[in-house]
Amino acid sequence: MDHHQHWLVALAAFICFATAVSGMLLFREASRSGARNWLLAAGGTAGFGIWATHFVAMMGYLPGFEVSYRLWPTVGSLALAVVLITAGFAVALRFPTLVGAALAAAITGSGVAAMHYLGVMAMDMPALVRFDAVYLALSVVLAIAPLIPAFHLARSERHVLPACLLLTLAVVGLHFTGMTAIELVPSRRAASDVILLSQQVMTWLVSVAAGLVVIICLSALAHVRRVQGIVRQGERDMAVIVNGISDCAMFMLTPDGIVKAWNKSAQRLNGYAEADALGLSLERFYAGEGRPSCFACKALDEARHDGRYTGEDWSLRKDGTRFWSHVTIERVIDARERIVGFIVIIRDMTRAREDQERLSETRAHLDTALDNMYQGLALFDASQRLVLHNDRLCELWSLQEGVLRPGMTIAEIVPVMMARAHVDDPGRTRTALESAMSPVAAGTTVIECRADFIVSVATRPLVQGGWVSTFEDITERRRNEARIVHLAMHDPLTGLSNRAHFAEQCAREMDYSARLGQNFALVMIDLNGFKGINDRWGHAEGDRAIVEIGHRLQACCVESETVARLGGDEFAAGKCFASQADLSDFVDRLRACFDDDLAGEGHRIPIGASLGVAVFPSDGADLETLMNNADLAMYRAKNGRGEHICYYQPGMDENARTRRQLATELRHAIERDEFHLVYQPQHAVQSGAVIGYEALLRWVHPKRGLVSPDEFIPIAEETGSIYAIGEWVLREAAREAAQWDPDLKIAVNLSPVQLQQADLVQTITDILVDAGLPPRRLELEITESAIIGDRTRALHLLRQIKALGVGIAMDDFGTGYSSLDTLQAFPFDKIKIDKSFVLKAVSNHQATAIVRAVLALGRSLEIPVLAEGVETEEQLAMLVREGCTEAQGYYYGRPRRLKPEQAPVVTEHG
Repeated sequence: MDHHQHWLVALAAFICFATAVSGMLLFREASRSGARNWLLAAGGTAGFGIWATHFVAMMGYLPGFEVSYRLWPTVGSLALAVVLITAGFAVALRFPTLVGAALAAAITGSGVAAMHYLGVMAMDMPALVRFDAVYLALSVVLAIAPLIPAFHLARSERHVLPACLLLTLAVVGLHFTGMTAIELVPSRRAASDVILLSQQVMTWLVSVAAGLVVIICLSALAHVRRVQGIVRQGERDMAVIVNGISDCAMFMLTPDGIVKAWNKSAQRLNGYAEADALGLSLERFYAGEGRPSCFACKALDEARHDGRYTGEDWSLRKDGTRFWSHVTIERVIDARERIVGFIVIIRDMTRAREDQERLSETRAHLDTALDNMYQGLALFDASQRLVLHNDRLCELWSLQEGVLRPGMTIAEIVPVMMARAHVDDPGRTRTALESAMSPVAAGTTVIECRADFIVSVATRPLVQGGWVSTFEDITERRRNEARIVHLAMHDPLTGLSNRAHFAEQCAREMDYSARLGQNFALVMIDLNGFKGINDRWGHAEGDRAIVEIGHRLQACCVESETVARLGGDEFAAGKCFASQADLSDFVDRLRACFDDDLAGEGHRIPIGASLGVAVFPSDGADLETLMNNADLAMYRAKNGRGEHICYYQPGMDENARTRRQLATELRHAIERDEFHLVYQPQHAVQSGAVIGYEALLRWVHPKRGLVSPDEFIPIAEETGSIYAIGEWVLREAAREAAQWDPDLKIAVNLSPVQLQQADLVQTITDILVDAGLPPRRLELEITESAIIGDRTRALHLLRQIKALGVGIAMDDFGTGYSSLDTLQAFPFDKIKIDKSFVLKAVSNHQATAIVRAVLALGRSLEIPVLAEGVETEEQLAMLVREGCTEAQGYYYGRPRRLKPEQAPVVTEHG
């Protein structure tokens, strides 16, 4: 019965472990340094040791008969082990991944298995060797599987021992599983002339190999300890140096940018203790507010590819504060030029940056101020030589850069300046320049170099010696002064005389007329419908119209006549005349200027004017009276029908004066709290329930008392006061209605002029928000005349208002235009029948027919119809018969003011 000698098996295990330790230590050194010698040493040591392990174990195997070993298979098994194990180590180093470790394990394990079975086949004995295929395959698997984690762990200092144990396990597992796979069948030993190695020779060879393995193992351990000592000493020395650096932070990163070493300066600068900093990403020190994502990644990428990154940027402390840092990142590589980490050096440059910024800012301000001076500047030192000049000086005199150089004298500078300026009088200009730039000529000198080039030279001495001369081109200033004089006397748009200049001309002409015993006619001209031009075609078109009218008026006047634009769409003309025929001719020529339409861009613009004429001295002895009377005549012409020319007559100014006074007082009525609202109820015809109120404006004048809206509303529309008044009415009505029953609506009249207000929709929105009134409770009443002027724009505006949820009612339907097309073009929420038809409906068949038709129209279009002016039961009964749903009028109640405690609620009409 075959068996093993246990002490030889134990010796084989020891040799195997020593081989594993030596091989793995040498493999790790090869991995660290990348040197080929370490790789060959690791492969050779492991190969010899595993071969020795095998044959020591084989010598401990006692099959029961004498065993010898054939020479060349034995040598071949040794060579096979060394070559394949070295190849496996090389693959593990070349591919430091899990796949690489698996491939290296396959090569190394296969080499060990091949060595084992070739060594078995090298045995010469009186027996035949048979193999169990299952155990043979298992032995190969056991040789390969433990090597996969062994190669993966062998790179780390902390995991060398587990790697050695795994390698030992692989070899031992292979051997014993492989021996289990062997079956010896006794047989006669065949005669052979091959060289055989006896048991004693093999013992000697294996002993030598084992001894070499032990020596190599001890040497490797000694080398590793020596290298580790040197490394630790170097690390201690480096730590002392690094921790001794106080003005900058220094720390180490892994190849992935993770902190693995931290010094005290880094702790002081960044605020992280070493325990907190280790394991942090470099991005943590830069990922603050306003930082781009992966900024540190980009810096590491640059260091990874270029070997070094240097830059300045904001760094972030642990407490969230920032400091401006100069950052250097150095790539650290091993002998095989593999990146093993990064060294980061950070220096706090906050104060230096602040100082540099202040210095740069000051320098930039000085340079900016010097280069952006409107004047050219030349600084001279005490030796009367040029120190510096700005760009404006060269630009002023058309000099190329570099022509003026520091050190030049005045005598050298002046000819250079004059050579490119092409002055009219070189001798006079040169003398003037040299005198103006002289240090004794402190003050300002104006030099006319050319008609289109006038220079002001100012020289100022300096306390420390030297002086500064500044040069300013005042040509444009002189032109502007002349232009200002012209503009002060003329209208900038038309070029006609303005009001002030016209007054001077009229005063002279009146004085001249008085001396000659003649008359002077003053004609005031106001354009008709000019506001409509601006509203329909824009202000640019309106300006072009004003210019064209100005040209026409100027062209129709002769030399002794004068024409002016007083402002806006007002013009004036004046003429001395001796006969009525001269005056008539003058007025006719002015009127003819408005006979033809104006040519717009792709359209014609109709234009008209109202002319008022007053004559000196009969209509006024002074200019103010004459202009006032001509103005009155003009307003009479504007308000009259047919003829648009009116001559002043005594007494015609009383009505105009009253309207002007009302217009003036109307502008202050809101601030003086002279307006108030009254409310007229609106009822459902069938039930009599109150469904809402219409707000009506009242003006109580402090002297005139109650002023009719029919009197002051047209004036407000004419003067533009309607915008402020209309907004006040809307705001006040919304404010009061917000306190009523939420089912009651408030109706407010909207002036046609208000529809021309550009911000009307926004104004309504703001009023509703401020008052807290739901849009559905507000109803705006308009007449169709408000839409006719600019139908497209008005309908667009109404659609915007309706989109807010506000109701739109057609007021006074049946009068004016009353176009069915308008009802079709816009979805009105209500139609209001004018009260003139309701008042006549009981006694007038035609009025009844109109009411019936409007009600039928409302039912067809599904638009509610409200009848205004209901005053009697007969009128109400007629509306009930005809199917009217809503009504208002004196029958239900007169308009009245509502006190806060009288806030209306929904009620039935009694």
